[in-house]
Amino acid sequence: MHKDVERILYTEEELRRRVKELGAQITADYAGRRPILASVLRGSYIFMADLTRAIDLDVTVDFMAVSSYGAGTVSSGQVEIKKDLSDTIEGRDLIIVEDILDSGNTLYYLMDVLRARRPASIRICALMDKPERRTKPISADYVGFTIPDAFIVGYGLDYAERYRNLPYVGVLKQSVYSD
Repeated sequence: MHKDVERILYTEEELRRRVKELGAQITADYAGRRPILASVLRGSYIFMADLTRAIDLDVTVDFMAVSSYGAGTVSSGQVEIKKDLSDTIEGRDLIIVEDILDSGNTLYYLMDVLRARRPASIRICALMDKPERRTKPISADYVGFTIPDAFIVGYGLDYAERYRNLPYVGVLKQSVYSD
């Protein structure tokens, strides 16, 4: 796996430090409240676990599975909810936890769906933000790292369901996903 990575963008330590900072920021912003953290599976599961432990509040967690990529490297633009939230969000503060904000198609669609459920508030926490690729008018409220337009893997992010278990975030060699 490691041989398929062109270069490491963020080490384990850099990820740990930044997630701890995000957790502290969310703790301060939601003091006295009990937000729901909703992970957008599968890419955000590692980030979600670490972020949850970095937040010093009484939080609940939930999960959604959404797809717009299939096995490719570019969003298809067609968003499909494969697993919906298990609990109601009406009247609750919701933080959507996402691995990467890329084109914005998935989160733009999700925001419409979730707003209709009348939460008290909705914010987005994205580990990675790739603004160069944005095609929808959406941004994250909490961002771990702003990254260049490169195909990244590790720390939950994948290519064709591989590389999620890399302990760092790295740029995948183009030869791995090009034909």
